[in-house]
Amino acid sequence: MEYHSNRFKDASYLVLKKNNVVAVLPANSVDDIIHSHQGLSYGGLILKPSLKLNEVILIFEALLYQLSIDGFKTLDLKFIPDFYALQSTNELKYLVHILNAELYKRDVLSVLDLKSSLPYNSSTKQAIKQAEDQSFEVKEVEEVESFWNELLIPNLKKRHQAKPVHSATEMQKLKQRFPFNIRQFNVYNDDLLISGCTVFETKTTAHIQYIAGSAVKSERVAIDYLHHYLISRVFNEKDFFDFGASTTNKGKNINEGLLFWKERFGARTYTQDFTRINLNKSIQLKSILE
Repeated sequence: MEYHSNRFKDASYLVLKKNNVVAVLPANSVDDIIHSHQGLSYGGLILKPSLKLNEVILIFEALLYQLSIDGFKTLDLKFIPDFYALQSTNELKYLVHILNAELYKRDVLSVLDLKSSLPYNSSTKQAIKQAEDQSFEVKEVEEVESFWNELLIPNLKKRHQAKPVHSATEMQKLKQRFPFNIRQFNVYNDDLLISGCTVFETKTTAHIQYIAGSAVKSERVAIDYLHHYLISRVFNEKDFFDFGASTTNKGKNINEGLLFWKERFGARTYTQDFTRINLNKSIQLKSILE
């Protein structure tokens, strides 16, 4: 996270038992609010795999008590979506229920289960056939600058009056540090770059972080073909293919066009929850243990 440390005031915590780390909370603070790190797409409290529920209860109570002692009034805690977790994280969902935490945001994620996926719809199949007839070529490349400068930045500026969260320099630095987890794929037509996407890869999942196409007529065809290529050839041994969120306004609105496009590939809905815990209240979690 240090590549963008200047943007956040770090407030991360370690939880130790007999000098051994059993939990980590990647976090940053804004005034008297502590956030599951806002520089991470997915975060939350990361727990040692061997922990049992009674231990998680004691860890969470100790953490919340320390946050209160340190002057924080609110914890905004987000959850790792279930399909990313190597094991269940539902202990925390139970505990925030006990605390009557506020569910202030729920994002809709469109995810393809690669072990039991639905078939593509007819328009997607047609686009793939068009791309194959035009001899589009997908290449994995080491540099991201061409994609950033030629496609991503102009696209976001034109369509959303926005900029990528990461600069090309930041993404290149991250890619060099994590060459097996951050990968860049581009689509070419007669050596002309017409589409591309940046993929974050975990043990279970391939996640589309950025995607963009050129303004040429075949842009949508190229984007469809690129995703088909990644799903069927590159990441077909993964469990899940994550197209990312389709929601705005803290999960209360859905970009219907974007959602429809993702569901054309057979993607289904998963959710990511964001909860708010009042640290001013007396927190006695271990009292639920009889």
